[in-house]
Amino acid sequence: MSKIAFLFPGQGAQYVGMGKDIYERSAAAREVFARASEVLPFDLRELCFNGPEEKLKQTMYAQPAILTVSVALWRAMQEAGWTKVPVALAGHSLGEYSALVVAGSLELTDAVLVVHQRGKFMQEAVPLGQGGMVAVLGLDADRVREICTTASSAGPVEAVNLNCPGQVVIAGVNAGLERAVALAKEAGARRCMPLAVSAPFHSSLMRPAGEKLAGVLAGVKVKQPTIPVVSNVTARYYPADADARDLLVRQVYSPVRWEESILYLHEQGVDTFVEIGPGKVLCGLVKKICPAATTYNVEDQAGLEKILALDGEV
Repeated sequence: MSKIAFLFPGQGAQYVGMGKDIYERSAAAREVFARASEVLPFDLRELCFNGPEEKLKQTMYAQPAILTVSVALWRAMQEAGWTKVPVALAGHSLGEYSALVVAGSLELTDAVLVVHQRGKFMQEAVPLGQGGMVAVLGLDADRVREICTTASSAGPVEAVNLNCPGQVVIAGVNAGLERAVALAKEAGARRCMPLAVSAPFHSSLMRPAGEKLAGVLAGVKVKQPTIPVVSNVTARYYPADADARDLLVRQVYSPVRWEESILYLHEQGVDTFVEIGPGKVLCGLVKKICPAATTYNVEDQAGLEKILALDGEV
């Protein structure tokens, strides 16, 4: 039998209309939306289903929206009869919170409130328009780190998302990013793509956001996960004695070690990865990291039905 890990997407996966299909078909999904909406200061359902897109892209709204849709899809899977417990969970950046909810470590309502604040703090850490992120394609991580070190003479810039072979995201202030992009192109980068985000996430510039987040997390109850969860910070499972709060604070200003995380799960025997949430970006990354792995994504009723049909086989 296959060993399955569930994966949960992060910011950038959002789109107008996400979750609507499953909301209309699943009472469990509707309950998740209702519970999240009760504690958030905006109409979550309206934002997810109808936008506007510009608001949905804003960090403080995108984060609770993606988390809610991801958890709603997972609950819909359970309601529809999915019985196989995954051997592990992992989430990309924000997605780690979805994983912790599914693992029973965080309550849904606590998680959506925390990530709403997390998004606000991350945006406030660097003034709008002064920093960003760029995906560098075609260079290995060590070369990108060297380039960032050199480019930092123009302004802080760091390698922050180690996504898969040949795909590293850098983040920093605009001057540092421009210098790093020029150096990356000189070094033979295939492409440098600016990301549609409004701040240099996961860089050390986010440390003030992490410090504010620590204050919010201090008031949240955190339990030991019932399913092993991979930390973005360590690319290993949360230790039994770990305080999830500490790792979640560090996650804000530390690189997302996604390639290492997937390789670690593969070493633990995981051969099937199910991405639960909007989009299928993580499936694409897994295929580049572990070409032999099997991937599925569940973002709507069609994806749900496909995975349910395989329940006895995977």
